[in-house]
Amino acid sequence: MKAENFALEDYFKRIGYQGAARADIATVSELMRCQLFSVPFENLDVQAGRIVSLVPEEIVEKIVGRRRGGYCYEVNGLFCMALEALGIPYQFVAARPMFYPTRRPKTHMAVVVTLAGEQWLCDLGFGSYGIRAPMRLDRLDVEVCQDDDVFLLSRPDGREYLLQARVNGEWVKQFAFDLSPQEWIDFMPANYLNSTHPEAIFVQKLLVVRHAPGGRSILLGDTLKTVRDGEVQIRSLTAEDIDAVLVDLFGLPARADLF
Repeated sequence: MKAENFALEDYFKRIGYQGAARADIATVSELMRCQLFSVPFENLDVQAGRIVSLVPEEIVEKIVGRRRGGYCYEVNGLFCMALEALGIPYQFVAARPMFYPTRRPKTHMAVVVTLAGEQWLCDLGFGSYGIRAPMRLDRLDVEVCQDDDVFLLSRPDGREYLLQARVNGEWVKQFAFDLSPQEWIDFMPANYLNSTHPEAIFVQKLLVVRHAPGGRSILLGDTLKTVRDGEVQIRSLTAEDIDAVLVDLFGLPARADLF
């Protein structure tokens, strides 16, 4: 994953990373956390009636240049540009969201990194209950604590990997994937669906998520949910409140600047 306008130094500055540029899992883990905590998951372009661009240079200009966020293809794509620049082997994987009441297509993108003979699942674009650090693919059926979240990776059918998160004391399926090779262009149909289909959550509602070490802030439609150190606060917002929250809490433009 490359873009002519991608510069590792600019990316580090955007996400607040101050460590060394090493090709090891410690660096991958820290990059993932820094990006999660600084680049929000957001669908403002879809809400403005635009099809999200998968042109690599436009992703860099949007997230690094204009300090926007993005959804899975954008944020994971940018992350992979950094992996490419560091010489870290990776592959895209197509994942099937599993929390819907009916079976859905593989519209989510995640990343698998290979270092020192070990494969790690990385994902910066699954929204509310996305992982916060790489997870080893060979560490199955083991509860993995990441800050206040707990995840479980398994292979119930012996073929696909299933990621679950513990939500309110119960295991909730998040997404499933296998290691079939995927190219960047393979995600264009799914991106078009997520940007335009009336049943896609990104078309139906505004969704913005910003992770933090102690929790996350989730704006869904006109409802703001804040999770901090295990405590949850929920409040309904007016149209004016939403724009203020986008600017002040998420560091994004007000909707009037995009629509």
